[in-house]
Amino acid sequence: MSDPTGPAAPTDGTESPLHAVVVGAGFAGIAAALALREVGVEVVVLERADDVGGVWRDNTYPGAACDVPSALYSYSFDSNPGWRRVYSEQPDILAYLRDVVERRGLRPLVRTGTTVTAAAYDDASGRWTVATLRDGTVGTLETDLVVPAVGQLSEPVVPALPGLGSFAGPAFHSATWRHDVDLRGRHVAVVGTGASAIQLVPRVADVAASVTVFQRSAPYVVPKADGRYPAVLRSLLRRCGPLRRLERGAYFRLTEWLNGALTGELAGSRLPAALLRVWRAHLRLRVKDPALRARLLPSDPIGCKRLLFSNDWYAALDRPHVDVVTAGVARVEADALVDDDGRRHRADVVVWGTGFAAADFLAGVEVTGRDGVRLADVWAGGAHAHLGVTVPGFPGLAMMYGPNTNLGGSSIIGMLEPQAAWVAQLAVALRRARARGVASLDVAPDVAAAYDAEMQDRLARSVWAGCVSWYRTAAGRITTNWPGTVREYQQRLATLDVADLEEVTAWRTTTTSS
Repeated sequence: MSDPTGPAAPTDGTESPLHAVVVGAGFAGIAAALALREVGVEVVVLERADDVGGVWRDNTYPGAACDVPSALYSYSFDSNPGWRRVYSEQPDILAYLRDVVERRGLRPLVRTGTTVTAAAYDDASGRWTVATLRDGTVGTLETDLVVPAVGQLSEPVVPALPGLGSFAGPAFHSATWRHDVDLRGRHVAVVGTGASAIQLVPRVADVAASVTVFQRSAPYVVPKADGRYPAVLRSLLRRCGPLRRLERGAYFRLTEWLNGALTGELAGSRLPAALLRVWRAHLRLRVKDPALRARLLPSDPIGCKRLLFSNDWYAALDRPHVDVVTAGVARVEADALVDDDGRRHRADVVVWGTGFAAADFLAGVEVTGRDGVRLADVWAGGAHAHLGVTVPGFPGLAMMYGPNTNLGGSSIIGMLEPQAAWVAQLAVALRRARARGVASLDVAPDVAAAYDAEMQDRLARSVWAGCVSWYRTAAGRITTNWPGTVREYQQRLATLDVADLEEVTAWRTTTTSS
């Protein structure tokens, strides 16, 4: 069944309504929908889950929280006066997102339980057909703009280990936490020492009989200046918008300092050395066992992999019933994980803290552009997009949180807002072009190529080029991270440069019917 979002555009000089399909209802999708609606675009938001919230809906493991200060982890146009902690936990962030959706009237635009399986550009009409799956029923929507907002951390990864299906007990990824599994008195194996693991392991260690942590590489973990807001300060922040903006600005400047140090934009910065001193002191203070401390020493430069923040990670590992295994997992057995040295580690429950397919942008969605070209083929050597948003040959496809827009420090929302504003400007430009009989607008290949060359050249000089991490593809290309400050990115996307775009003139003036 066809579910058109509107007819093909006229060629008589009038401006017809423009339609957009936003894929995903997390921070990115909500920002895009709000920006597009502001410029008069008719928007539908498709969400595969049963509610809005993105990663903050899905990640409900014990201890789930943000590692960006709460004041900075909200929309600049919709600051939250009700944060309870300096670094908010998952329930509060999800409640904030739901509140934004309700107060700003976005709920009627969101179709939950709807999975996007494909998006195909039609050369004749200049429009897109989006294929969906809902309750087992296949459907389609026709639209002018497709705005994927699925994020870089939405597809959990579980390693394909020998014997994976033979484990007799519960085994689940941190992003699909089994709240029906009681961990009290159980022997729990946690595979991974990334951002999720350092939050959940201390909570699991409080109730489990034993915890075995499998560490492939030791992370740098520094203290987190967290805590509840004092009642007086919280009351002041709730009533005083300027004070909230002052707090947000202070955190923004601090995190920009970290961004600049990681990317190499701040030549000669002393911040990495200062962070190293803080990390060493934190490790020595929290871990009394010298042998364990030796196992927890990272081998990579600080910042090369994601810098982590926790006050209880090291202390949890130092507890007598917690063991850290530095050999990898070789295979899975019914009641144990066997490491690369052949040692069996008993387990009643396995938690995979093994991260996400961050470099597999738009995984699970078959995207086809002009002349039937597949986006997967264009990205065979690694994902890339002009400004992290648009790819030549795919007019009207505008990504949120696309390639090279992730951050090593600061709040991703500072990147999402300029992206949403740029996509809205693209919509306005397309509407005007349609009135002149233009089918669509595509970024010029030479413009996109020059931008990508700049990105990879700058990233090659960043700290992230110094090790193997989820920031890089197997071939070594850094596809996830942005090589500058948030401020620079905001400035570059502030104004759409129509000279960067090409007009696509193929056109069919028929209307579509359901």
